[in-house]
Amino acid sequence: MISSGVLNSTSLCHSLVRYTFMQLILPIITIVIFTGYAVILLYYRRSWLSIPAFHIPQKQTNLPDSETFVTIIIPARNEERCIGACLESVLSQHYPKNLLEVIVVDDHSSDNTVSIIQNFRTGNIKLLSLKDHLSNETLNSYKKKAIEIAVNAAAGELIITTDADCIMPPNWLQTMTAFYETYRPAFIAAPVTYLPFNKEDGPGIKFLKIFQLLDFMSLQGITGASVYKKFHTMCNGANLAYEKKVFHEVGGFKGIDNIASGDDMLLMHKIYQVYPERVLFLKSRDAIVRTRPMDTFKDFINQRIRWASKADKYNDKRIFPVLLLVYILNAWIMALAIIVLFNSSMGYWLIAVILAKTIIELFFLYPVSVFFEQQKLLWWFPIAQPFHIIYTVIAGWLGRFGTYHWKERKVK
Repeated sequence: MISSGVLNSTSLCHSLVRYTFMQLILPIITIVIFTGYAVILLYYRRSWLSIPAFHIPQKQTNLPDSETFVTIIIPARNEERCIGACLESVLSQHYPKNLLEVIVVDDHSSDNTVSIIQNFRTGNIKLLSLKDHLSNETLNSYKKKAIEIAVNAAAGELIITTDADCIMPPNWLQTMTAFYETYRPAFIAAPVTYLPFNKEDGPGIKFLKIFQLLDFMSLQGITGASVYKKFHTMCNGANLAYEKKVFHEVGGFKGIDNIASGDDMLLMHKIYQVYPERVLFLKSRDAIVRTRPMDTFKDFINQRIRWASKADKYNDKRIFPVLLLVYILNAWIMALAIIVLFNSSMGYWLIAVILAKTIIELFFLYPVSVFFEQQKLLWWFPIAQPFHIIYTVIAGWLGRFGTYHWKERKVK
């Protein structure tokens, strides 16, 4: 009898603990994590809406009267598919040719990239070869080295960097320089989006590209909001600019040159540490650079792992709590999904938090999508939500503890 009573008491105790954990503790944790996430997104939305749109001064609309000599730097490795269109868009800019030079740095290309560049017979385009500046040394970031070499060779006072798979609108350069001459920033973070997907893409590839666009658009909204409010530093290397003298003043990539990624954000923070009030975001549709989405899931996940790999390398520690909260929320949702497999009573909380996450993210994303003129794609957002949760957790983990391949190289 005593033994039976003890067993019953123990069983009752276990049941009570399990009930308390499932019905009280898990919901409280879920609410706390989501509330923190929602507050940050609402702050980002308000900040994005407060950024003033920049327009080229009226006197420069038809005839640019800029006095800024610009050097555009384009690192390229095996970009035969894209480099021609990129250079065409650069040379089609409404900007004085005598104030522009383009330096393309070939990073050991094994395809027709170099010959395509050489076919652009113009004094504005200079071709440098990275292998001519290396003595059989192995680097973890060839791109940073390519940019550094180009900056040292540049004649321009304003350096603009972009990627070989990018396309620029006709007034891009004019807008960038007008913004520079108006506010004299030391560093400019400018908007980037993806090129439209091809009509011949199959359903799977189409969804992958829409998924990338929605994900990337949210990052752009956070970029603009955080830079404008000085909340933390964030940018994308496909469209940014900085003064050449400032690049040298902060030591260029010294101290971060061993990190595979981060030629954009890590440099941005170095400049921010010296000139916090002169790091600005350019909000203008005329300045939007369009880049190519990844064509395969493998390339996409490798790209995102590459981005995630620099998360613990940021000197700007203000961004870390944000990244951590985003990761915790998505990991917590995945944990809830696993718990539901064993306890269906938690299914309501799982559905509720996914639904709430989708609603608050759409609320944040809508004004950003209006800026990029992509509102119609928001209908895909609820469908993409489960995939976004899973990929965020996987890419974040592999970015911290794994390796990845980029440009046919294995990177730590």
